[in-house]
Amino acid sequence: MEDKAMIELQFITHYTERYTYFDSARMALEGGCRWIQLRMKDASPEEVEREALRVQALCRQYGATFIIDDHVELVKKLHADGVHLGKKDMPIAEARRILGADFIIGGTANTFEDVQMHHAAGADYIGCGPFRFTTTKKNLSPVLGLEGYRNILSRMKEAGINLPVVAIGGITFEDIPAIMQTGVSGIALSGSILRADDPVEETRKIMNS
Repeated sequence: MEDKAMIELQFITHYTERYTYFDSARMALEGGCRWIQLRMKDASPEEVEREALRVQALCRQYGATFIIDDHVELVKKLHADGVHLGKKDMPIAEARRILGADFIIGGTANTFEDVQMHHAAGADYIGCGPFRFTTTKKNLSPVLGLEGYRNILSRMKEAGINLPVVAIGGITFEDIPAIMQTGVSGIALSGSILRADDPVEETRKIMNS
């Protein structure tokens, strides 16, 4: 988890009128992203598994890290690289017990207390947000903004917690330089890439910024 290049840009799949989950992952990979999180919150377990097999094969072609949102048992079954767990998903400690040390486990955080809890439970990285209001996530936590990231990262440093923090939630290309200056390890994007006229080119632009 120390490889910064692995975690500089995470792409989270999203289904739109124009693109399927698979399409969205393919375009991000073509644009140079090497960390894909398959997120299918409203899909059945069968649908998630079917899509996960396709996206995992694609990630392996590109040498990309493949993370599945929420479905811990499926991660183990498919030998995906890891799982990302939201606040209402399985507790990180339980996922670690099931998966062991060889899988990446990420956790969603909105406060320093969340980070502290995830660190104690054995998380490998933190998805921290939202940066601003976003329509791609239901039941949104309080918006953090730049000051929120600075505060959380400062408190992490004081507490000696050394975990990669990935900013997420409503981030656009223009926001990236200021967000990175707060000390986060990387950013996670979804809608801003898929709303671009050319998602592949938009990903490429972000990777080269």
